[in-house]
Amino acid sequence: MKGKERKHVYPTTCKMKGRRQEPDTALLLSLRGDSREAFAEIYERYWKPMLAIAYLHSRDKTIAEEIVQEVFISLWNRRKDILIDNISAYLATAVRLSVFKQYVRQQRRSELAGQVAAPAVTTWDEEKIHTRFLQQQINGIVERLPEKCRMVFKLSRTEGLTTREIARRMGIAEKTAEAHLTKALKELKLKLR
Repeated sequence: MKGKERKHVYPTTCKMKGRRQEPDTALLLSLRGDSREAFAEIYERYWKPMLAIAYLHSRDKTIAEEIVQEVFISLWNRRKDILIDNISAYLATAVRLSVFKQYVRQQRRSELAGQVAAPAVTTWDEEKIHTRFLQQQINGIVERLPEKCRMVFKLSRTEGLTTREIARRMGIAEKTAEAHLTKALKELKLKLR
């Protein structure tokens, strides 16, 4: 979007007769009652100051605009759940937090890009330790599985049997063997996150 001036997207085109004089507390009550007009008035009152805060901390106009839009979208989406005493302080805190999160994401991307560009410096011993640790974790999870689930998993993974072969050996239906294996794999995936 370089070279083009970015236009602000206003949340609504509703007429706001008489709202300009309402205190923030009345607007917040109306907002909780799904009033688009109250939301539009809050947006109109605070988007410029919030944009200034976002720009002050991010030093990037596009990022600042996106952050402000996201904060207002979040305000609308969470209007019934959040309790706000001071809308200005709430929005300013949300904007600062969003700028911080954006900064952290950028730092993480930069670090990852640096790691991808740099040659791998892990030693064989580190890999071996990591593999052993991971195997111990997997073994611990498998041992805590229900008995039949554990048996199906071990037959599948250590003996390399198919679900049909497992079903025959255990005297269960093939679908039951599949269900036990699926349950074991889901449990492993969940615990290894």
